[in-house]
Amino acid sequence: MTSALVVIDVQESFRARPLWATTDNPGVVEKVGQLVDAARAAGDRVIWVVHAEPGTGNTFDPACGFVRVMDELSPAADEPLLTKTVHNAFTTTNLQHLLTTAGVRSITVCGLRTEQCVETTARVASDLGYDVTFAIDATATNPIPHPDAPDDQTVEELLADPRTLSAADVATRTVYALSGRFATVKTVAEIIGG
Repeated sequence: MTSALVVIDVQESFRARPLWATTDNPGVVEKVGQLVDAARAAGDRVIWVVHAEPGTGNTFDPACGFVRVMDELSPAADEPLLTKTVHNAFTTTNLQHLLTTAGVRSITVCGLRTEQCVETTARVASDLGYDVTFAIDATATNPIPHPDAPDDQTVEELLADPRTLSAADVATRTVYALSGRFATVKTVAEIIGG
């Protein structure tokens, strides 16, 4: 086995936040599921990663009950479920050890959010020498507030602010930033051949 699918932060924490209503890809869970099914059928390793912020009291605090894979998806018994506390999936987990001991040299990344944890993981993986495929339509993100916007901005205020970076622009920027440098960017159909 030389390939692996790394599913990043496809967790209920995101759906529990009001910002989820602004996601650019409401079908992300279905696309991730297609990649998982294809990876399993090919005998590739599937590794699940969730993000936790213990003690914060927000939706990423494990005590609040949302730090779990989204209900439509289910890791198989032999598929590792790692918990990270930083943006990339390597630094605070044993992901690299799992990949190395399995002989994996090529990974596909997908999940939430496009420009944050998925992109950061792709960049670190590239620096570690992995051949990285970024499954763009199996990622999702939200509009990003201007750096000067107030921290307590509501979703409505975020969307009304002309300085807000749209989710579509965020995803496009990720494609430009990664392509030919850190990853090969493909759609799910291009990856699984359907």
